[in-house]
Amino acid sequence: MTSPRTTTTLWRPTGPEELALVRELNWRAWPPRLPEQPIFYPVLNEDYAIRIARDWNVKHSGVGFVTRFEVDSEFLSRYPVQQAGGRTILELWVPAEELDDFNAHIVGEIQVTHEFR
Repeated sequence: MTSPRTTTTLWRPTGPEELALVRELNWRAWPPRLPEQPIFYPVLNEDYAIRIARDWNVKHSGVGFVTRFEVDSEFLSRYPVQQAGGRTILELWVPAEELDDFNAHIVGEIQVTHEFR
């Protein structure tokens, strides 16, 4: 008998264009990065994701979303936690060329948890 995989909850603030691409991928993966986006930045706490979606995405796109998803914890151990500001401003830096592998380790669906306009 195998034990269930341990997962880590991550959040991602996103705008409407990226969310539409996630929808096209059946809520199971993040779309490839654009050439000017060499890093994919999921964040480790919901409050930080809310601040970005509300304060940045709304300003730039008119709407901001917060998504939540689970990733295999053992796989995530390859990405050190990055402190991008205050002690709760924590994110992972996933190189764009590793995003397919990252997506393969998402467990379940990507869910929208908040919407700001």
